[in-house]
Amino acid sequence: MTHAPAAADAASVPSELDREFTALVDRLAARRRLHHVSLAVADDRGRGWSGAAGPGASPETPFFIASITKRFIATLVLQAHERGELDLDTAITAYLPAEVTTGLHVWKGVDRTPEITVRHLASHTSGLPDFYERRRGGPSLYRRLRAGHDLAWGFDDAIAIARDEQRPHFPPQDLSAPRQRASYSDTGFLLLIRILELVTGRSFAQLVAERIAEPLGLRRTWHPAGAPADPATPAPLPLHVRRRPVRLDGVYASSHDLFSTTAELLAFERALVRGELFADPATSALTTERRNRLRNAPSLHYGLGTMSFGVSRLNLPRRGPVTLVGHSGSTGTWLFSCPELGVVLAGTVDQTQAQVLPFQIMVRCLQRWTR
Repeated sequence: MTHAPAAADAASVPSELDREFTALVDRLAARRRLHHVSLAVADDRGRGWSGAAGPGASPETPFFIASITKRFIATLVLQAHERGELDLDTAITAYLPAEVTTGLHVWKGVDRTPEITVRHLASHTSGLPDFYERRRGGPSLYRRLRAGHDLAWGFDDAIAIARDEQRPHFPPQDLSAPRQRASYSDTGFLLLIRILELVTGRSFAQLVAERIAEPLGLRRTWHPAGAPADPATPAPLPLHVRRRPVRLDGVYASSHDLFSTTAELLAFERALVRGELFADPATSALTTERRNRLRNAPSLHYGLGTMSFGVSRLNLPRRGPVTLVGHSGSTGTWLFSCPELGVVLAGTVDQTQAQVLPFQIMVRCLQRWTR
């Protein structure tokens, strides 16, 4: 495999830690046969490190962030809640037309869609299936994506799959109960995007730019329907299926998922957890106020657009146990913060078959960072 040494940017860390992280990135790119790796770490003490390894990779190179975008969607939902544009506990039938909602969630012969609220969608507790997953009409979109097959779909296509070719996992959950069942559903977040667009009169791309990217000065974070604010932004890193590069332009356009850089993701995450994106900083706490175990990813818990997982004392003997909160993406991307340590981590391996690897990398980063 052709391999370029890791390039580090603004390594405000001791030289020994700089060497350890550079070696980590190089080893990941070489030993795991990844085409490239990009990662960044920063903490509340002002220390930071970013680096990349592989052909064409640098800390400034943007990449497709996949489902990290759900962190942005949840932020926009909470902002809209603060502004009075929507209410988290209002039924989605108040915001979406009947042709979208009728018969979307039928459980034991009864249409339960009117019971689904905005909060249900943001917390994966609606019971709605994931249109990416298994369906009666053929192979799942997720399987085709993992194989590197490009595909495109519209909003109506995705809703039709969920309504006509899949079944709900469970009824909409009682959110006043101590615990709820939760099942990861891209369908729910697609509905959230549509609700945001309807209640604000702005496109999702415009909302990301106007309410998140511009206030934070993120000039290399953008929606596929637009372009980065910085005209000097390099071309994004390509996705790979193992060692084979793939073009997924249809997926990019259809998914509504964003492009960004590790540095700008760190800036977004820090602003989010500090409450800087809200009129009331306490609004940020709603993302983790209630967390339920995901039935289709049992090692993870989910709040509002927020994953969380624990790192045990066994894996982090000096500082554990700790919790990481944030989001990962199906293309090997990650953006998480650790409240106990004041650390934020972001990165990508740009692999459609590397969903577990980001969590392993983050643990290894924390092990080195906390020595």
